[in-house]
Amino acid sequence: MKARTVRLWSVVHIWTSLISTLFLLLLCLTGLPLIFHHEIDELLGYAPQPEAHASAAHATPQRVADAALAADRGRVLQYVSWDKDEPGIVMAFTNSAPDGAPDNATVRAFDAVSSKLLGPVGVGPMLIVLKLHTDMFAGQAGKLFLGAMGLLFAVAIISGVVLYWPFTRRLRFATIRDSASRRVVWLDWHNLIGVVTVAWALVVGLTGVVNTWAELMLNQWKATELASMVAPYAGKPPPTHLASLDVVVARARQAASGMEIAFIAFPGTPFTSSHHFAAFMRGDTPLTSRLLKPVLLDGETGEVADSRALPMYLQALLISQPLHFGDYGGMPLKVIWAALDVLTIIVIGSGLYLWLARRRRRGAARVNAFAKRTPVPS
Repeated sequence: MKARTVRLWSVVHIWTSLISTLFLLLLCLTGLPLIFHHEIDELLGYAPQPEAHASAAHATPQRVADAALAADRGRVLQYVSWDKDEPGIVMAFTNSAPDGAPDNATVRAFDAVSSKLLGPVGVGPMLIVLKLHTDMFAGQAGKLFLGAMGLLFAVAIISGVVLYWPFTRRLRFATIRDSASRRVVWLDWHNLIGVVTVAWALVVGLTGVVNTWAELMLNQWKATELASMVAPYAGKPPPTHLASLDVVVARARQAASGMEIAFIAFPGTPFTSSHHFAAFMRGDTPLTSRLLKPVLLDGETGEVADSRALPMYLQALLISQPLHFGDYGGMPLKVIWAALDVLTIIVIGSGLYLWLARRRRRGAARVNAFAKRTPVPS
């Protein structure tokens, strides 16, 4: 590689790394506990636990909905969801209005058999960590900003690989020059750990970027596919009374045979229209359980109105979300994700140290050169 090309890639690597460093450290430090957020919530007592039942039948969806409204009088239901990892719990989202802001929603867990209120969901210190990680308490602007930092991180990784390639021709892979200066030793470790974690860092970084676009993707789906699905209802007034949730759930299951319900969105919420329930169905394999298929049902009668597969960009989003936090393979994969996260923190920190050490060395060299040129008064 020509010296000029090396210098160009070096500039790209240094500045993309420096610009994103502080925010990447924030994302790595907050992402580490989020990998184990279920376990941490349970340890701290913020994870509601279902009651013990001897093979009793589950409460009907409408019974759970009634319990949710009774627990939060004066508000409306937005969503009812069934957690595939905790079949004994049903979660209900209430808000001041169907299209109320997500931050104003209250999420409560109910026992799937007795419909008894188990407690709030999404409270405690992990909520603060999650907000810092996703948008830094700055809403959509914060998400897009962190997405831009993620893209810079990807460029820094690629440029680092390009710079490391000619370096390996002079030294064997994984060489650590212990007899050299401290800066050179740190450089060798920075390069080695960076290469070891490069694939993981790119996957997690890019899936994180995709996650920051979730709201934009949802708006695009609503403006195109969803608008086409609800076109026959254009001009009709919203339903004056809602169909029983039991009817909605039963017909959604009939319309998507072999699939289970992930969550129900009530009419007027951001995931559907003002006329329809939307039942988002999932499969039963590790992959298909992450992919959702919407079934729209008439808000008054519960009749199926339409059902279409989500577009590819939303399917990519649904796959990227659990991949970002290592939620596919249970605890072993979470431990691997956590170890790689710690190594990435070391890479970021060592890169910052190398830049500062280089600046100090250049500053000292300029001082020495100036001293040599300056005559000493006699």
